[in-house]
This record gives sequence, C-alpha cells and structure tokens, in this order.
Amino acid sequence: MKEWQELGKELVNYIKPETFPTAVKFMRRKNEITDGTRTPLKDLRVKIAHCQAQAIARKYGWTIAMSKEDLGCAISAHTYGWEPANTDGAVKFLLKMNYAADSKAANTILQSFRSLKQGQFEAVVYSPLERTKIEPDVILIYLSPAQLMRCLHGSTYHTGKPITCSFSGLAASCTEGVIAAFLDQSPKVVVPGNGDRVWATAQDHEMVYALPSSYLKPLVEGLTKTHEKGIRYPVPAFLRYQPEVGLTLPLTDIFK
Repeated sequence: MKEWQELGKELVNYIKPETFPTAVKFMRRKNEITDGTRTPLKDLRVKIAHCQAQAIARKYGWTIAMSKEDLGCAISAHTYGWEPANTDGAVKFLLKMNYAADSKAANTILQSFRSLKQGQFEAVVYSPLERTKIEPDVILIYLSPAQLMRCLHGSTYHTGKPITCSFSGLAASCTEGVIAAFLDQSPKVVVPGNGDRVWATAQDHEMVYALPSSYLKPLVEGLTKTHEKGIRYPVPAFLRYQPEVGLTLPLTDIFK
C-alpha cells in the first residue's frame, strides 16, 4: 500500500489538484470490504450516486464503499452490473429529458454506455490515493485543463501515443471514466456530466482524468522528466519583456 501512497504524493506534488486523487477498487464480494470503511446507507443513512461517493473520497478524504443497496442512481446500477436497465424506461427518460431526438437515438445512447457484466462485482471502494486503504484498479483525478495537460504530458512520455476518448456528457466520471478506463486498460479524459455537477458538486473549471492503476507509475515518471525541463504546474508564464500599452505616452514615461 505504501507504494501507491508515495506515488499519490508525487502526483499531487507535480499537478497540485484541489481535491484528493482517488483510488478505485472493484470488489467481487462485499465481504472483501475492510473494517472501518464507510458505506452510505449504514453510515450516512442515505442512498447516493457513484459520483457522490467519489466526491466524498476526494473532498472529505474518506474511504467509502458502494454496493447495490447504497446506490440511488439507475444508470450506474446498470453500468456497474448491479441491476439491468429497463430499456423502455431508460428510453422514455432520455426522450423526456430531451437527451435524444427519438427512440432510435435514445437506444443508441443506452447501448453506448460502457458496462461491467451483471454480477461481476458486488462493491466498489473509493479511497484518497495519498492514504489509500485499497490496492487500486483505477485512479480518478479531478483537475483543471492546465493540470490535465500536464497529466497528458506524463502519460505520453513513454509511448508517444495520444490519449483517445469518447464524450457524451452522460454517465461521465462513473462510466466514461472509471469503467471505460478499467475495461480498456487505457487512460480516459472525461467531461463531467450533469449528475456530477448537480449531485457531486463538480465545478465549471474541473475536468476528470481516469487511468488504470498500472499507468500511474509511468505517469509520475513522465511528469518528473518534463518537470526537470521547466514544463510544470503552475505553468511559469514568460514575463521577461518590455510591455507596451495603447496609450499616447509610452509605459516607460508613465512610470518615470
């Protein structure tokens, strides 16, 4: 566990995110959840969405586990393999919310959601990476576009291959991020969805970067190497020039 925690500290040192990078672990059985891990229904007395659990881990620094009985989000119940979607009901929802122009488009949206196999995992645990209590499958980071740029530098350092993703604005951090990164075993850039913003307090300036845990060490190595050459965050703007302004007098005369 210490290696993951140390990598988390190095990551934070280089990109300085506002909230904790989060370790995500899929559990085949609920009894694998370690003692002391909070669960929403038992400890908070509410059902919540995966994006909320992620927010609790990244903002509170808690380790929190989700299983079927804790979940109040029908879309992620389907994508996490806990309850198959009612196709007619899902299509009606997408049409009612004007996410889709017609039934064909709504079905296409539903079929495009990345999903785990039904019953593949009984629980998911979220834990702040710098003090994680779990061996992660996926690392989830909320960050600004500039911080994301640095992560892309780090992730492409060894391979030179660009990061490719798909975007829908729906089922975003939980499904386009965590599940897609896990299934494809490749990093994913995510635009937070409406649920992320309404229920999990994602801010206008935030993006999401989800990567399989095996990509974390190469990412940190790439950040280290580029940082050595002055490519770093906060980005050091170039200021060593003589300014000019659209005034009658030169700036040098104004401040004589």
